Amino acid sequence: MYICIDRINIMTLQQLEYILALNKYRHFVTASKKCGVTQPTLSTMIQKLESELNIEIFDRSKHPVAPTSIGEKIIEQAERALTEIRKIGEIVLNETDTLSGSLHIGVIPTLATYLVPRFIQVFSEKCDSVKLTMSEMNTATLIEALKKDSVDMFIAATPLDQPDFLEIPLFYERFYAYFSADHPLKDVPLHPENMPQEKLWVLEEGHCLRDQVFNFCSASIPYTHVFEAGSIETLVRIVDINGGYTLIPELHLPLLTEGQRQNVREINNPPAIREVSIVIHKNFVKERLLNIVGEAFKTIIPEGMLNERLKKFTIRL
Repeated sequence: MYICIDRINIMTLQQLEYILALNKYRHFVTASKKCGVTQPTLSTMIQKLESELNIEIFDRSKHPVAPTSIGEKIIEQAERALTEIRKIGEIVLNETDTLSGSLHIGVIPTLATYLVPRFIQVFSEKCDSVKLTMSEMNTATLIEALKKDSVDMFIAATPLDQPDFLEIPLFYERFYAYFSADHPLKDVPLHPENMPQEKLWVLEEGHCLRDQVFNFCSASIPYTHVFEAGSIETLVRIVDINGGYTLIPELHLPLLTEGQRQNVREINNPPAIREVSIVIHKNFVKERLLNIVGEAFKTIIPEGMLNERLKKFTIRL
């Protein structure tokens, strides 16, 4: 396959693949191995492209090798071009009876524990011909990964305010307060105005649930005593041992022991809720595969939490 433009006699898709590989790995030998060619072949093809363009795409004096200023722009366009060309094949596959290929789904840490194990099982039963990869990342990392096509889609709390993304709401999840057994307000009805002002334990920086907790409570809690942990399970254990309270998502409730469930209280007027969505790029074309993903999540998420449109309709791109 060839791309023809005025200043270039022939630019091959292979050359574009090579410059993207070198940009990714910043090492000629590693990039050539990943492309399945020898290092001289990859070097020669990139040099030929640079000669045709009459510019240097990479600065070889740097270690590791790095793109030049104009090289960065060319690499960005090469990524876009190859993404669009690959989508031609995806459109064909989407219209055939047999699904194949690969699917990479990202998921935020505060959902991974509850969704990933069952999703892998259900998806494999529905679509065992597709190679599934799932990665746990925080929201900021997932946004960058989707922009770079490192993941095909991800599951996160929304809205994200990303104009190039489409958000397909999956479900709505409540937050609950989890108190230590001896907390004086454990049995008091809760609403935002009377949330305790001390020993609120939250997730570390980089977790979207931390931001949601602060957004929910910021009007009434000064945060003079805030401690940070890395997971919901850790927060619960900290509360059990050290006192205070935390906020936990609804999907974590089944993981609590019978005794721990006695320490959970609802938050009302208004309730604390987060929207969770499948997030894809606007140019995503695998509609059939997207619906299989949606159906798999519908199987494992309690019906009362599901988005009403998702219950009734298939996803249309």
